[in-house]
Amino acid sequence: MGSIKKEIDQECLPFVRVYKDGTVERLQGSPIVPPSTKDPETGVSSKDVTISLDPPISARLYLPTTTTTYSNRKLPILVYFHGGAFCIESAFSLVETKFMNSLASEAKIVAISIEYRLAPESLLPIAYEDCWAGLQWVASHFNGDGKDPWIKIFGDFNRVFIGGDSAGGNIVHNIAMRAGYEDLQGGVKLVGAILTHPYFWGSKPIEPDQSTAEHEQSVGSRVWKFVSRASLDDPAVNPLAPEARSLAGLGCRRLFISVAELDMLKARGILYYNAVKESGFEEVELIHIDGEHHAFHILNYGTESSKNLTKRLALFLSS
Repeated sequence: MGSIKKEIDQECLPFVRVYKDGTVERLQGSPIVPPSTKDPETGVSSKDVTISLDPPISARLYLPTTTTTYSNRKLPILVYFHGGAFCIESAFSLVETKFMNSLASEAKIVAISIEYRLAPESLLPIAYEDCWAGLQWVASHFNGDGKDPWIKIFGDFNRVFIGGDSAGGNIVHNIAMRAGYEDLQGGVKLVGAILTHPYFWGSKPIEPDQSTAEHEQSVGSRVWKFVSRASLDDPAVNPLAPEARSLAGLGCRRLFISVAELDMLKARGILYYNAVKESGFEEVELIHIDGEHHAFHILNYGTESSKNLTKRLALFLSS
């Protein structure tokens, strides 16, 4: 007997396909890899922790080798949110682990990469809530409630950062805005935030050569309609929308934004940077990488451009 072909219910190409029987097929994404007591390339140690059982939230933690030599040395803390259009990839994937090992080694930080729930099984704003819960869990170590020894012993709570790429960069913005009006545990304050190739969008095209019809069928539009029931001008994806809060209210002191020349998200990343500057926000930096595509530092790990961007991120985290 021939195999029964499953009927497609919906899809968001090139990322995910959903069948009418409820099964979800992810068409992209790198394989899951285990943590390492010592990464052979960087020497960074990593481990996986459970933040919450209900809802299910976990994380991969990274610790550079310098901590074994200087046991009393406090390191900056980076809470990181991975990319993947809110529907693919993982904090435990090969490409994310390679990048985080490299960044933790270069910047000499304690890094916590949050494993948040993905669409379509969990539509937004669930990812935002998971990442806020992950950040609160990290902050809980400041007043002694948290139990992870890496964070308690080596984390410097005067230097707490958040960061993310692509969809993770969008999460960074939303978390930073929330931190501007809602307290973190123990009164912990965010020093800075990193948005690498952040995913922002809107209902109207901003590229002069793109029609409204082309914009509506673009990957940027289709992704948001797949992962969220909110409009394309919801402030979560369009921080310049009329209903959006002032960007002056971002709950950190410093902002680092990176865009890539060949990335379709570049123009909106630059608009965001200009809007943050015009809002009167304290300190914002933009770097433009020539000749590179979206998320090149993750997907093309090890190239000279990737290494250079990692060094720029490390400088921001250490300065």
